[in-house]
Amino acid sequence: MNTSNQKRIALISVHGDPAIEIGKEEAGGQNVYVRQVGEALAKLGWQVDMFTRKASAEDARIVEHLPNCRTIRLTAGPEEFISRDNLFPYLPEFVEQVLKFQADEGIKYTLFHTNYWLSSWVGMQLKKRQGSKQVHTYHSLGCVKYKSVSTIPLIAKTRLEVEKTLLETAERVVATSPQEKQHMRSLVSSKGNIDIIPCGTDIHRFGSVSQEQAREILGIDKEAAVVLYVGRFDRRKGIETLVRAVGQSQLRGKKDIKLIIGGGSRPGQSDGLERDRIEEIVAELGMSDMTIFPGRLGDDTLHNYYAAADVCVVPSHYEPFGLVAIEAMASSTPVVASDVGGLQFTVVPEETGLLAPPKDDAAFAEAIDRILSLDPDDRNKMGRAARKRVEKMFSWEGVATQLGELYEELQKPSVEEEVKPKAVAIA
Repeated sequence: MNTSNQKRIALISVHGDPAIEIGKEEAGGQNVYVRQVGEALAKLGWQVDMFTRKASAEDARIVEHLPNCRTIRLTAGPEEFISRDNLFPYLPEFVEQVLKFQADEGIKYTLFHTNYWLSSWVGMQLKKRQGSKQVHTYHSLGCVKYKSVSTIPLIAKTRLEVEKTLLETAERVVATSPQEKQHMRSLVSSKGNIDIIPCGTDIHRFGSVSQEQAREILGIDKEAAVVLYVGRFDRRKGIETLVRAVGQSQLRGKKDIKLIIGGGSRPGQSDGLERDRIEEIVAELGMSDMTIFPGRLGDDTLHNYYAAADVCVVPSHYEPFGLVAIEAMASSTPVVASDVGGLQFTVVPEETGLLAPPKDDAAFAEAIDRILSLDPDDRNKMGRAARKRVEKMFSWEGVATQLGELYEELQKPSVEEEVKPKAVAIA
């Protein structure tokens, strides 16, 4: 086995399994980010190990994605799904399993890239135990999230403390947008080192089919006005805002509007319960005939839905980045999104789409109507601008290149380390 540390990186994503099918319970943007970053880094010559928690006894322990990129599932607590808000007690066991894996494999990671606050705690413990360095991506900030929910979980205090300590002690924190960096500085801590490296998307898959081809594949009428949502069923994703906005559309009755709400659900789980609630609202508003719930959209068909849409709506209460927006934009589809967080960075108003205040049904209705009312030439112009922006700024290859350069910078020994290789200072 190659034991060189210079081009080896370990990504930790405790609750976001990079190998899981996107759309399952709590599987969304973070899972995509870790998997795509890992595979893109591997293509650049890195040896990539992605550590996650084994959430099912039926899941393979190791999944090989590419010859030098794999997901490693570690047992920490029962091998079953556990909500992220209840995972903290199992993190010490996760730390021990990472250490054991290194011992068994005869390797030692000098750098961990952790994802989400749970993983950041793991990374900080490994830093204390073996002197490794740490890069971190938050994916979501507790201080922002807790402002948008009605019930604050018991773990909130712990999370906020961990997120502050992480920012002040990690070698580098990766913000995915200028807005996220500003939130870190104003709401978390004025200390710490932050770089801005955005999320990416697959510019080869998204944008590979035309709207006409996609609609033919999906059986959607070419004259329909298609409004698309893609994502988890979660109240914070703002699906209710979208449904009520389409219900208020001034174009209802004038155009054949189709609302497609794509995403996974599992009966009895939180996302399944939210889907039931959304379906009830759809029925109450008399929108059942115009609304389609295709369920989980896998890699084999997701790009077709983006291409088939006239507008993709991202009505989240908050998004530090918002992968769905750039997936739609890569498909040359204009976006209407909440005027929050990273969506203010990815979507350029009047150029690649429109922004609206979160939870504002009327504002979303107006924005959606504006896009649907564009003549084909203007809509295509906006779609081309969206595609061009993604090609320039948000390819996974470009993201991985920036991260790889950061890893190499951090793995270079400092003058002190070269003089005293065994001296490790831990904040």
